[in-house]
Amino acid sequence: MVFILKPDVAKEKIDTFIMGWEQKGFSTILSVGTEHTAVCLIGNTAEIDVDHVVETSDIVSYGKRITEQYKAVNRTVHEDSTVIRVGDARIGEGFFTVISGPCSVESEEQICKIARSVKNSGAKILRGGAFKPRTSPYAFQGKQAEGLAMLRLAKKETGLPIVSEIMNQTQLDLFEDVDILQIGARNMQNFDLLKAVGGLKKPVLLKRGLANTIEELLMSAEYIVAAGNEQVILCERGIRSFETMTRNTLDLSAVVLLKQKSHLPVIADPSHASGIRSLVPPLAKAILAVGADGIMVETHNNPAKALCDGAQSLDLEQFHTLMEDLRKRAAMEDKQL
Repeated sequence: MVFILKPDVAKEKIDTFIMGWEQKGFSTILSVGTEHTAVCLIGNTAEIDVDHVVETSDIVSYGKRITEQYKAVNRTVHEDSTVIRVGDARIGEGFFTVISGPCSVESEEQICKIARSVKNSGAKILRGGAFKPRTSPYAFQGKQAEGLAMLRLAKKETGLPIVSEIMNQTQLDLFEDVDILQIGARNMQNFDLLKAVGGLKKPVLLKRGLANTIEELLMSAEYIVAAGNEQVILCERGIRSFETMTRNTLDLSAVVLLKQKSHLPVIADPSHASGIRSLVPPLAKAILAVGADGIMVETHNNPAKALCDGAQSLDLEQFHTLMEDLRKRAAMEDKQL
């Protein structure tokens, strides 16, 4: 249930209103937007008479029930789109932010070379896998803590913020200097991990599970926000379908729906969605066209010799060409690249 407050209500009255509901056992979310201020109640609100609250309160303009299970990430509660700042990068409405880098960090020379190149091409954030969740226990598992150190070196050299995937909550100390924590598709419903990163004050990039619904993704984001961390970036990375010619099936409708249902920024990953290098540029353009706030693209200086996912990685020249094309298209969509 959400109550929309009247304009210019004193903070003391809002605090008293919130305290009254919390004393009755409800959790509350205060959302201050450009158009209005809202107070959302979380709990069993079935017996609350909305009309009575509106009639008896001198600060409530109107109230309405939220039928969806997700409250904190719901655009009904928070009408204004959230924009997340990471270094010089901004992720959210009005921007199309490009995150790029290799699937896996392999060496200092490799990650620094890629970082310099993607920055020169216009990428705002550097990605790189240090811990790699692999289907096979015999596949390359990443450089792990050593890989994170290499990422930090690339960040120091280029100034690019870095994003890397965290596998479980025991690794939190290792990720202290990582700017954005990525929760991968396989961990989307690792609720202990979601609650742990919810206690942090840094952005979380949450990928949709390969067989999860849009609502399930929003509920996972709800875990993070409900724990206190509002800096969540939703990522559509393709879902598993009956199609076998691509690695996954990119669900562009999910991008549109997520933007409608939630105030959180939404990006997409054309590399994992397709698994095929030649499909990445056209899919990236389609992602921009449907209103996403950015993309995460895998780029490698030598994809043929990549230790992980070389077939879906652009080389440095291909990435530069894509960025030139996206820059023109972003202007047409009234977005800043």
